[in-house]
Amino acid sequence: MCLAVPGRIISIQGDDALSRTGRVSFGGVVKEVSLAYVPEAQIGDYVIVHVGFALSKVDEIEATRVFDYLEEMGELGELQNE
Repeated sequence: MCLAVPGRIISIQGDDALSRTGRVSFGGVVKEVSLAYVPEAQIGDYVIVHVGFALSKVDEIEATRVFDYLEEMGELGELQNE
């Protein structure tokens, strides 16, 4: 199953909006993702990520809630296997 997962941006690379990327932490698992769809995103922001693209910003409370639900469902194993 493909799910969009919340994560926190820990660093950003690039100045061009279309090629900007960020390192995003998903509960300790860090992945490189495209920030092209969220040009307003900054370090420390939470974003919803699907197949390597941050789709939208989300507040910390909502991000934590979604991450906890996914963890309960056992759906976070895919993050560690990629």
